Amino acid sequence: MVCNMPHLPVLLRDTINLLVLRPGSRNIDCTFGDGGHSRAILQSAPDIQLLGIDTDAKNISRAKKQKEFKKVILVNDNFRNLKEIALENNFIGVDGILMDLGWSSTQFAESGRGFSFLRDEPLDMRLGAGDLTAEEILNKWPESEIGKILREYGEERNWAKIAQAIVDYRHAKPIKTTGQLVEILFTLRLGQHGKINPATKTFQALRIAVNDELNALKLALPQAVEILSSGGRLAVISFHSLEDRIVKRFFQNNKSLKIITKKPIVPSREETLENPRSRSAKLRVAEKI
Repeated sequence: MVCNMPHLPVLLRDTINLLVLRPGSRNIDCTFGDGGHSRAILQSAPDIQLLGIDTDAKNISRAKKQKEFKKVILVNDNFRNLKEIALENNFIGVDGILMDLGWSSTQFAESGRGFSFLRDEPLDMRLGAGDLTAEEILNKWPESEIGKILREYGEERNWAKIAQAIVDYRHAKPIKTTGQLVEILFTLRLGQHGKINPATKTFQALRIAVNDELNALKLALPQAVEILSSGGRLAVISFHSLEDRIVKRFFQNNKSLKIITKKPIVPSREETLENPRSRSAKLRVAEKI
């Protein structure tokens, strides 16, 4: 993953069009990030009210310094607490909710928390204030549990080899930095498959495990439906099959929803060329009946 390119909001035009934003509408951006989607929401119609949520305190702090977000209610919290946040800020019965499950370029480029395998940083990987770190997983978890998250969260076909190599390495010395983890992975000579760096899936699995991302999504989806008004829309942009599967099944199994996107919307060839990170994105939208 290249980390020095500017952040570009993914599937922006489709997202804005399918949210059907109207003058005076009330909307929630559950994953504010660098504010790309929020900025477009505010510009799409007059007098839009917006609640922006982000687990990463740095994103919220940065947004509060920008004049364009002066009237946005900004909250540093995890969207797993969506209903509570909405109640506290009088955002019940809203017209649109967006969940962009991707990570911003800034988080990879400036975090210092070990999100990227392109920098040698401490193996933290926490977005919020949780206790669990990637370093703890790699040094203290049993080989079987490390293998499990690599297999389930990273969908890594070499999960057994990687888990064993991690445990073998830590017998000699603790794994404290991303550089050490990359060294372990590349020593295995797993090779590159297409455009995917051999470290990508392992880092993905650790980020998901540390931040409990899939459970957060499972908790947030029903809360979103609950706080939407009738006719309000929920848009979710996912970036790997685990997330997309959760969203797809939730939409299909919720009788309060009418699915707007029969098939997920994916980026155009032009968008993937301009922003290679967008290539795995999928947008699903549903409307509350």
